[in-house]
Amino acid sequence: MEKKKIYGSTLKEQLIASSRDRLYNFIMASDAIRGVVVHATRMVSEMRWNHELGVLETLVLGHAYMAAALMSANLKGNDRLAVGVECSGPIKGLHVESNAFGEVRGHLKQVPIPVHQPLQSFDLSPFFGAGFVSVTKYLEDAKSPFAGTVMMEYGSLAKDLALYHLKSEQVPTSFSLSVAFDNQGEVQGAGGMFLQALPGAPEDVLSRLENLVRGLPSLGHVVQAENFPEEWLKQNFNDFAPRILDQRGVEFMCHCNRSRIRIMLGMLDSNELEDMARNGPFPIEIRCHHCNTCYAFDQAEMQAIYAERTH
Repeated sequence: MEKKKIYGSTLKEQLIASSRDRLYNFIMASDAIRGVVVHATRMVSEMRWNHELGVLETLVLGHAYMAAALMSANLKGNDRLAVGVECSGPIKGLHVESNAFGEVRGHLKQVPIPVHQPLQSFDLSPFFGAGFVSVTKYLEDAKSPFAGTVMMEYGSLAKDLALYHLKSEQVPTSFSLSVAFDNQGEVQGAGGMFLQALPGAPEDVLSRLENLVRGLPSLGHVVQAENFPEEWLKQNFNDFAPRILDQRGVEFMCHCNRSRIRIMLGMLDSNELEDMARNGPFPIEIRCHHCNTCYAFDQAEMQAIYAERTH
């Protein structure tokens, strides 16, 4: 993977941004509610630059990146998960993957998203239309992946993922996903939160939290504050006594590389590979759809790949 632009204009800024993009596990309400909050400004910005996205596309895919990161909080070892959307609206769909190391990658199926009039709000339901949300977990010790799908009822990834957890896992869940932009359309902040009731959580606690979360400011506007999320959790959830349990980094990361792409080319049908090596067009460009990194192979390289295949 090649990052087209690194977040931060100096090495110091890059190191600070890297240290601040993190996922925090916490628990509150006498251990009745588990939560995860993510600071993802660097991740969403670098995602945007690699995929060459506009504001609308950044908003849609940024929400999906943060949702996948939040849902990865309990993954361990080589566990990973995927969040997918198939829909009838202009977005068409998306696919995002995350793993236990906080690495997230993924893509939109339609770029740019067609817009026929200026955006009046960040309500994304018209762009999703009718569709389905799926979650697939690839757990290291499981014999096969666990997959679940729900029909989209809200046209909001946050609300429809909460619906997924309620229907598929019978667990009351809340998602908050936010990307804030400055006047030039650059990402100013990106943050998300995931709350989930643990067995035996009192109904009155769930009701109070639901009302509280509904009134919170968008996380994209507050993640850049000093001492986030410690002070933010204390200010907003103090009555529930939140305690941060652990934290880890999150990052836009794909493990594609030139060697892997070369191996994939060598696995093509020999006649097709011979035609490519002879006729091009050169350079042959292979683009990873997860991170939009382009790998170019000239004629000499293609002929070498073909020669290795036939000997």
